[in-house]
Amino acid sequence: MTHGVLSPCDRGVVETTAPCAEPADGRLVLAGTVLGSSLAFIDGSAVNLTLPVIQQQLGGDAAGAQWIMNAYALMLGALVLAGGAAADRYGRRRVFVVGVVLFSAASALCGAAPSLELLIIARAVQGIGAALLVPASLALLGASFDEKGRGRAVGVWAGASGLMSAIGPVLGGWLTDAVSWRAVFLINLPLAALAVWLILAGARESRVPAAGSVDWAGAICATLGLTAFTWSLTQASSVGMSAGVWALGVAGLLLVGAFLWVERHAESPMVPLGLFKSRAFSGANGLTLLLYAAFGGALFLLPFQLIRVHHYPATAAGAALLPLSIGLAVLSPLSGALSARIGVRAMLTIGPLLAAAGFAGLAWSAHDGAYWTGVFPGLTLLALGMGVAVAPLTDAVLGAVPSAYEGAASGVNNATARIGGLLAVALAGFVLAPSAAGAEAMTLGYQGAMLAAAFAAAAAGLIGALAMGSAPKP
Repeated sequence: MTHGVLSPCDRGVVETTAPCAEPADGRLVLAGTVLGSSLAFIDGSAVNLTLPVIQQQLGGDAAGAQWIMNAYALMLGALVLAGGAAADRYGRRRVFVVGVVLFSAASALCGAAPSLELLIIARAVQGIGAALLVPASLALLGASFDEKGRGRAVGVWAGASGLMSAIGPVLGGWLTDAVSWRAVFLINLPLAALAVWLILAGARESRVPAAGSVDWAGAICATLGLTAFTWSLTQASSVGMSAGVWALGVAGLLLVGAFLWVERHAESPMVPLGLFKSRAFSGANGLTLLLYAAFGGALFLLPFQLIRVHHYPATAAGAALLPLSIGLAVLSPLSGALSARIGVRAMLTIGPLLAAAGFAGLAWSAHDGAYWTGVFPGLTLLALGMGVAVAPLTDAVLGAVPSAYEGAASGVNNATARIGGLLAVALAGFVLAPSAAGAEAMTLGYQGAMLAAAFAAAAAGLIGALAMGSAPKP
């Protein structure tokens, strides 16, 4: 889930979890997992709309606004694989409840934060909670249904989660206008309480008896490496390429190298590096990184353009994103069925190219503040492109690895999508930093960012054409 949108391979995580031997109340588990996932979906999509208002009220520069999003995305992207391993080892119900409690406590701290610095710290804690609850909620869903009922449960979960993604921007904008941006965080508390009650009442504890130790060394290296590298990108947009910025960037790359060394030698690695020997798997992750980086960066910048340049109220800016969320929710199931008929290569070529056209359309109409001519056409193409690509991307990832590694492959691809969005938001400072010079400077930067997103999506489409084959499962 990147910025409140369904991530690739969420379905794969559910489908590769063995059902629990002890019966569970499927209805309660389904409702609890939907609510648990919705905490992350609503938070990701709603908080985007509050950023311009938070920056005005709490102060801070462009880097501060970036870190409100990236503190959360960083912890989620770096720790989600460790969270999934912890759920398998220590119990999915237990880890889910711990994650939800941690997430809701951090949400309360976000809602009461008196300063930007404390808000960013609380957002990081939210990300840790999400890294526990998201994979645990998906695994709980898989463990609570047999193969016969799992398809229907996954369909309900995906549809409900898509609906929550659609509601998020509108709800966030309305709460910001009608109450306060703080209400966007505080609304998580009743949802979290209900999710915990449903899971405790309906789910049975499940774990993997042969699960190895959690790869905490890899998680620490990944977190520190991504933090240092992301910080260097964020600082470069505000202070330039100073010696300190270069040092942070190099330190981040060295720590990422240390992470790869740890993964190569770990008994139970977060990322089994042997998976990347598959050309299709490597290609699918390269496509994911580019496409979700383009998508995450665009969703981060669009509310700033609508609110600061075209003076949309926050509620209207949230409603402006509805075609995107609804289009994704409607098209993803249809594209999954279509890819079974025409193959993933065609879908993963056409989808990113349509998304590239959407980004280009948003760049072309950046000066046009009228919704139906300046925003809607580009968003519609973007929704078509992402809707065509997301479901086939899951099939491509699961089809590129042996069956025993499908769960690990799903987790790696989900983490790749989140890291793509994280890096894109870090680079967005090069657009926001000059915006203090006025609306024209913001619009020019926005245009450049959308064109960069169009090139990234087109490159993803090229990877889809070249790397996605129809080879049988290894």
